[in-house]
Amino acid sequence: MMFLRNAISRVVSSSSRASRSYHSSQQLFEKLNVEGLASKVNLEGQNVLMRVDLNVPLDKADDFTVTDDTRLRAIVPTTKFLLEKGANVILCSHFGRPKGEIIETGKNGRLTPVVEPLKELLGVDVKKVNDCIGSEAEDAASSLTKGEVLLLENTRFYAGETKNDAALAEGLGKLADYFVMDAFGTAHRAHSSTAGVTEHMKLSAAGYLLAKELKYLKGAVDSPAKPMMAIIGGAKVSTKLPVIESLLEKCDTILLGGGMIFTFYKAQGHDVGASLVEEDMVGLAGELMKKAEEKGVKLMLPTDVVLADKFANDANTAVAKSSDITGEWMGLDIGPESIEAFGKEIAEANTMVWNGPMGVFEMENFAAGTNQVAQMLAKATQERNAVTIVGGGDSVAAINKAGLGDKVSHISTGGGASLELLEGKELPGVAALSDE
Repeated sequence: MMFLRNAISRVVSSSSRASRSYHSSQQLFEKLNVEGLASKVNLEGQNVLMRVDLNVPLDKADDFTVTDDTRLRAIVPTTKFLLEKGANVILCSHFGRPKGEIIETGKNGRLTPVVEPLKELLGVDVKKVNDCIGSEAEDAASSLTKGEVLLLENTRFYAGETKNDAALAEGLGKLADYFVMDAFGTAHRAHSSTAGVTEHMKLSAAGYLLAKELKYLKGAVDSPAKPMMAIIGGAKVSTKLPVIESLLEKCDTILLGGGMIFTFYKAQGHDVGASLVEEDMVGLAGELMKKAEEKGVKLMLPTDVVLADKFANDANTAVAKSSDITGEWMGLDIGPESIEAFGKEIAEANTMVWNGPMGVFEMENFAAGTNQVAQMLAKATQERNAVTIVGGGDSVAAINKAGLGDKVSHISTGGGASLELLEGKELPGVAALSDE
């Protein structure tokens, strides 16, 4: 197990922000890591298939320019480590949801847009093929010599990818003898390129990114520095209910924001005007509040909200108490009183997990709640070494937009995977790896 601990230490020690430590998850410690792989096998000249997550956003103007390279930068440490060992790295990823169709461009298309950015980040040439299995991919893989990078085409051009198709997994297995899983964002899915492929490898290991994700997310839940807080936002209660229930077992305080709060207000018997409500979740929201009270967990809802008369940045706005929403007004952000109250709670917590925005942060007039939470978390990390973990696409986008991505302890690259880990579930993409 020494190798995995060393790998975790290497990732975390690179940042002075990670001054608190956790007992990392048992699931992770039982698995081989990339440094352990290199100690067991001479990787020079060997092909290593590396599952990564290259799902980056593209500029809508040209459907080609990468607008946020966070996920590309995240794979650099593991890729460079393997290259330093003389291995050939074969990068494998899906891109969007083409559902078995070959789409030339756009967010569900070919992986061509990431080639040049990867060249710059890795400092080496990146060759690309137009398939992920078959003769073209096999010929390109067999022609690699030492320290080269090959990018395979979008794995979801094959419909069987998401069904853990055995033939696709076998085809990927023909390209290399060793496998490294570094796509945390898809580790919660048993797909051909995340789980099935491991059956065709001599050894399969966790990359640095995966190790770091599991360390922080599992560590935050299993052995947090108390008091522990979760800040949960987003539009729908239905997508966050399981994780909130799970966090009730771990957290001292849970702050709620985003569109989901109106379902809770409805459960309290308040009028919510034209605000978003999941009617079929009202009863469950009420049960959740009761359960929090029974467990002694402080479940805080905003006491005031920013209202709008239409869903637009130029809408007429007003601030109202949560119990005073009427008519056609809709709530689009938490109010100033709530921001101040949340700030006092954040100032007391030592471990904080944030998933989901406080309002419609994409619109400037309704971004204050989200931006203030981002700033508070950054301040807690920088000034008193609180552990702050940001997960979920919208939360990550918000904190990066605020220029604070490097001021928190950890930004998770996986949305669904983050939530499932916080719920305490085992991830198939981790379970499939070789034992240490």
